[in-house]
Amino acid sequence: MNDEFLMDDLDDDKTVEFIRNFLPVELKEKFTDDDLYYIIDVIADYYFSSGLLDAKPDADGCIEVDTDKIVAYIVKEAKKDKIGDWLPEDIELVVQAEMEYGNSLGQVD
Repeated sequence: MNDEFLMDDLDDDKTVEFIRNFLPVELKEKFTDDDLYYIIDVIADYYFSSGLLDAKPDADGCIEVDTDKIVAYIVKEAKKDKIGDWLPEDIELVVQAEMEYGNSLGQVD
């Protein structure tokens, strides 16, 4: 069990590093690493709570992901948790970066 948590932490570290490299300079300065860890956690929470992880792929093997809904969820949760008052367009780039990281690992197409 501890090994699983360590692997999750290492993956989160790699995800944050990837996101940092993906974001334009002006956004790199808007988000701390702690902010990015929070956003990654909220994205995972969205995937679990929305049922997206249980969705059946279409004939092409794809599952449609509505990034606007993910962005809205993150913005809402961050305000509720008093973590940040982020602009949706800034969060959208973080979400895109997180998805690109998944693509780079072959997790999604």
